[in-house]
Amino acid sequence: MSKPANYYRRISYLRGLAGRDLEAIAIGLKEVMEEPYLQYRIRSIEYLSDKLHAAGVPVMRPAGGHAIYIDSKAFLPHIPVTQYPGQALVCELYLAGGIRSVEIGSLMFGKYDKAGGLNPAAMELVRLAIPRRVYTQSHIDYVAEVVIDVFERRASIKGLQITEEAPLLRHFTAKLKPLA
Repeated sequence: MSKPANYYRRISYLRGLAGRDLEAIAIGLKEVMEEPYLQYRIRSIEYLSDKLHAAGVPVMRPAGGHAIYIDSKAFLPHIPVTQYPGQALVCELYLAGGIRSVEIGSLMFGKYDKAGGLNPAAMELVRLAIPRRVYTQSHIDYVAEVVIDVFERRASIKGLQITEEAPLLRHFTAKLKPLA
């Protein structure tokens, strides 16, 4: 039996990975096919989404199976998109509780027009990805507490200004400073 034309390209990313990483990939592929695990994982994400929604946090609903998406434009309506509300929220979540998240908005996807003005992204989101088999119920509750605390004092959060950026993929290496 011959291999498909893109076979080697599809598996080339696996070359160079440590045995433990390959084993983790294999285990993950097997686990995601187990119905009880999937039910637990999806319910954990729903639980976090429900808890945040009940507190008024603007989350995308229904929740996905791997992450919570916060609408940072609605979370921080006083911060214009030119001051990157998603990245401001990402920074605040990390400072407040060590919560790592990612901005999916105008820092990541915004473009400049010919005059140098920002053409913002269509949405300003913050993603809270939940890795498999890492967090306990108390971790999920902790994340909810931190997000709700930040939400309750959201008016004090300031926007950000880019001080340095790369011409491509700026969200990986950009330097920003808080606005006064």
